[in-house]
Amino acid sequence: MAAPRKVVQAVRPAWRVALSKWAYNMSYFNQLGLMRDDCLNETPQVSEALRRLPRNVMDERQFRITRALNLSAKKITLPKEQWTKYEDDVHYLQPYLEEVERESKEKAEWNKQ
Repeated sequence: MAAPRKVVQAVRPAWRVALSKWAYNMSYFNQLGLMRDDCLNETPQVSEALRRLPRNVMDERQFRITRALNLSAKKITLPKEQWTKYEDDVHYLQPYLEEVERESKEKAEWNKQ
């Protein structure tokens, strides 16, 4: 499982954390209320990881994407206090994606034999 963001920030130099936050705030997706994992390209691995998400997490994701599409069509963004904050953006799909990748590697190993 990925390390919590606060632990990673403690290890990285302060200037890199500041640069990461600046780049994050300059991106467009957080201004629409999206998280990084909402913007992943749909590969077969991502599709399988999405299928394994708990229902409530999938519903939250669908709400964020639908709201973002609506805002984008209207050519507006959320008020700044509703933007996704750097600290709140969790990689909710990462554990499922890592599990799918592990399984596909294991399947490839079994097919070699």
